[in-house]
Order: sequence, then C-alpha cells, then structure tokens
Amino acid sequence: MSAPAATAHGSPTEAPGRGVAAWWQAAPFTLVFALFFLVPLALIAMVSFWDFNEYELIPAFTAKNYATIFEGCASTGGDLCVTLKTYLSTLKFCFLVWGITLVLGFAVSYFLAFHVRSSGMQTALFVLCTIPFWTSNVIRMISWVPLLGRNGLVNQTLQGMGLIDAPIEWLLFSDFSVVLAFVHLYTMFMIVPIFNSMMRIDRSLLEAASDSGASSWQTLWNVVVPLSKTGIIIGSIFVITIVMGDFVTIGVMGGQQIASVGKIIQVQTSYLQFPLAAANAVILLAVVLMVIWALTRMVDIRKEL
Repeated sequence: MSAPAATAHGSPTEAPGRGVAAWWQAAPFTLVFALFFLVPLALIAMVSFWDFNEYELIPAFTAKNYATIFEGCASTGGDLCVTLKTYLSTLKFCFLVWGITLVLGFAVSYFLAFHVRSSGMQTALFVLCTIPFWTSNVIRMISWVPLLGRNGLVNQTLQGMGLIDAPIEWLLFSDFSVVLAFVHLYTMFMIVPIFNSMMRIDRSLLEAASDSGASSWQTLWNVVVPLSKTGIIIGSIFVITIVMGDFVTIGVMGGQQIASVGKIIQVQTSYLQFPLAAANAVILLAVVLMVIWALTRMVDIRKEL
C-alpha cells in the first residue's frame, strides 16, 4: 500500500540511470568547453608568471612581468603611467563605440520591428544590414582610406565645393577614423540582439499604453526600452569585449600611432615577449570580466532568455 500511496501523492521516483545519462549527455560539451576555453586560459595565466630572455622562455614562478607592466604607476607624480594611459585610451574608444552603436542599433532595430509590417521586408532589410559582413574586416577598413585620405574623395569634394582650402588631416589615421571603423564593423553586433528582443515584445502592450494616453516617447521609454534591456545588455557585451581586445582596426585606421592594450599585446608577441604579453592578457581579461559583471547586474540574462 505504501508504494501506490507515494505515487498518488505526486512524488514519482527517478528512473534508474537517468542522472548518469544526463551527465553523459553533458560530458561532450563540458570537454569541448574545457579543452578550448579553460585550458588555454590556464596556460596563459601560467605563462604570465614565467621568466624570459632574448632567446628562451624560462619556466619559473615570478611576478616580474606584472611589476614591469605597472612600473611607475605607484609614483606620486601627476603623470599617469604608460599602462594606465593605454587602458584609458582603450576604454575611451570602447565607450565611444558602445554609445554610438547602441543608438544606431536601437534605432535600426526599432524601425525594423515596429515600422516594417511585412515579415518579408523585415527579412530583406535585416539581410541588407549584414552586407558588410560579406567581406573581411581588413577590406572593409581599407575601403575607408581612399574615401577619407588627404587626397581622398571627401577632401576632394569639399575642396571642389570651396568649403575648405586645405585637406582635413584628422579624417584618416586619427581617433575619428578609428571610431568610424569600429562603428562600421560592429554595429551589427548591437542590432541583432536588440532586434531579437523587440520582436518578442507583445504588441498588445503597446496598444494598451496608447489607449492609456501615453505618447510615443513615453511608450518607447517605459515599455519598449525595459523590455529590450536583455538585447541591449547582450549587444553591449559583444561590442565592448570585441573593441577592448582589438588591435587590427586601431593599427590600420590609426596609422600605427594610437596605443591600445590589444596593440601592446600584439607587439610584445611579435618580439617573442610571451610572458609579458600573457600578463597583459590576464589583466585585460580581468578588466573585461569586471565590465561584463557590471552589465549583467542590470538584468538576469539567463532568466530573460
């Protein structure tokens, strides 16, 4: 009588081997995650504590690489050390690009989600946004050179119209060109998650807000933005993490004259200073993780998805 009673009260026993089968199903994904993510990170952290000279790496536990990176940062003078200046420069590009891509990505997503009625037209316009990804990043960056260069199309047009007497120098190989290239390359990473979040919004909520007397801006700010928060956070994580570690765009569009953390790591690896580059990579990873942690505090991404 006890067994049927237990079943009747809604507490069925778990099938034998079911828990083991679940672990076996997760094992391949766990193995791939450990092999291609955790193990490389552990190796980078390990090498960051090695010593090196002009000819070889020396497996030894030393904090010399981290001390070299932060050399001069503890001084009481008014000037910042090279490391802090580089991180501030990288963060400047990061947040400028994040702000611009957020505005553009939200505007494009809002137009596609709420102003384009036909699903076929939505798909066509969305595919149109992906056209820049049909070519490599390098080609997309180089395409700006004949447009923004000293003798490029923009300067020639402005001079031909009599608006300027001499070419504008800051259009290329400057902070402006770096930000422009970043926005061109990575706005799509903001559009996709925001558009996905907006397409999941119940349209009856917008009608209810309108029936309650809310204006278009009130509906946007009090209904659309909160319900799109998950997409905004995911897109922000994409853009910030990519820009923080980028060195190709800054090198090409900055004319090799603008410093960034990724550029420093690339230069150090080219000079075979692998422990020093690994230490910089660990510090960069820590900074990026802190930014991601701060963003994920705003919304529970796992719950929303």
